[in-house]
Amino acid sequence: MNRERIITASAIAFAIVAFGVALQRPAVSDEKQSPVVYELRTYTTHEGRLPALHKRFREHTMKIFEKHGMKNIAYWVPAEKKDTLVYIIAHKSLKAADASWDGFRNDPAWKAAYKASIEDGKIVKKVEKQFLTATDYSPMK
Repeated sequence: MNRERIITASAIAFAIVAFGVALQRPAVSDEKQSPVVYELRTYTTHEGRLPALHKRFREHTMKIFEKHGMKNIAYWVPAEKKDTLVYIIAHKSLKAADASWDGFRNDPAWKAAYKASIEDGKIVKKVEKQFLTATDYSPMK
């Protein structure tokens, strides 16, 4: 099981670099000394609930992320896992990430969207997250 996670994380890390190079995105950090922090999140849904998660992100979550200073980078569904959403958002720093998540969790729009989306049952069974910073040799800094 851990080997599968390592392989998945490695594939996702490669995708992050490839995606960043392809888009040549500028860093979102305004602070020269503070590198951009990318947050890799993996959500595993309850059986049959991935479409509800997609709907919530499409219609609400992504906009609320931006409202609270989180930059949407990319969203994926692993080819071999039909109940999983993997995504990356960017923060100006770890401190900014904490503040953004606090604002997000307390946002009335998020609370309303969440409540409405789980009327037919809970959506997310498991959340995994990692904060990442680019290496000095990464094409995406």
